[in-house]
Amino acid sequence: MKRIDAYLSSLGYCSRSEAKKFLKMNEVCINENRVFNTSLKANHKDITVNGEKLDDEKLLILLHKPNGYICSHNDAGKLIYSLLPQRWQNRNPKISTIGRLDIDTTGAILLTDDGELNHKLSSPKNSISKIYEATLENPLSSDIIDIFLSGEIILKGEEKPLKAAKLDILNQNLARLEIVEGKYHQVKRMFAYVGNKVLKLHRVSFDNFKIDDLKEGEYKLIPIKRI
Repeated sequence: MKRIDAYLSSLGYCSRSEAKKFLKMNEVCINENRVFNTSLKANHKDITVNGEKLDDEKLLILLHKPNGYICSHNDAGKLIYSLLPQRWQNRNPKISTIGRLDIDTTGAILLTDDGELNHKLSSPKNSISKIYEATLENPLSSDIIDIFLSGEIILKGEEKPLKAAKLDILNQNLARLEIVEGKYHQVKRMFAYVGNKVLKLHRVSFDNFKIDDLKEGEYKLIPIKRI
């Protein structure tokens, strides 16, 4: 059990100093009984705000990242977090992306305020699958398939070779690539390694989570119990 104001502040409804005012302006109930005392303690499942259950204590969000958005809390420009409801942006601890996508890369990205889950899904030890579609400047040759699959590529500035990656050539300038790592600019650097340049990059899926039903900028909640 936690205090009402602790729940409201950690879940982004208001700050602790604003809690009394929030209770006056909103119908906060414990077991359907409206309350005005911010120091009352209750279980998360027993609290409602304006007839709605409290947001989950931990969130996992699948978002279709548009071009031009930055995976950062602090940089100038359009931040990916601005696509989320303001209440989620106010949560403590903060919601963060699981890994990052470049500003010009679109597609599937997961966000969470669960630090343990973030570590689990971003750790290279767990070999989480990420599938990308890349549009290339130059025509693709079939020998690249074996090069990427070899597990022998050592990118500039790296000491260890990349893990084997599966490449499917969709047409002469379009490829689908599955990797199980998340090194800095990895996909772009892999194609640069074979003398090509990525003109457009889109992540189709992260682990088993696909964005087929999401338009750019849209998101949906994923039950953490599924992970």
